[in-house]
Amino acid sequence: MHRDLDPSDTAQTPPFDATAITRPDDSLLVYYFIISVLTTIGFPIVFLPLFIRFKTLQYRFDEQGVSMCWGYFFRREVYLTYARLQDIHVTRNIIERWMGLAKLPIQTASGASGATMKIEGIRDPEPLRDFLYLKMRDVNDEIDSESESDSASTELLREIRDELRKLRIQREANR
Repeated sequence: MHRDLDPSDTAQTPPFDATAITRPDDSLLVYYFIISVLTTIGFPIVFLPLFIRFKTLQYRFDEQGVSMCWGYFFRREVYLTYARLQDIHVTRNIIERWMGLAKLPIQTASGASGATMKIEGIRDPEPLRDFLYLKMRDVNDEIDSESESDSASTELLREIRDELRKLRIQREANR
């Protein structure tokens, strides 16, 4: 039976909302299980920390930056402002591709060789990557416009200095 398309079905998708992402996708736990099973005898040693990581992993996207926290016994929290973001990649290994998952390693100018933050367990990561790039560019544009206004202020101060010098020279010449 053929179903006719309703025009309301083809309506635009809602805009991407990064604040709605607070936890990784549930299939990340299945991914952790598969990775742990592949270690055969190391399964309990590998799976337990990954299980705890999955159960406690949380993301938060706000106006200033992105934070990620995890851990039960040793709580870790990473907060990056959008101004610190340098590069964002989307990576998937073969199992993640099969499961439709991806990781977003985020690099900063900290000098570390690896990613400062790795957002994992994300389905459809391209809108999130684009959101982060947009936020990163907006912050950098604000910084550039502030530095341009600083240079305008500096130029005004130079003009004032030059005028004061001219007045001093004229006053000394009139003595």
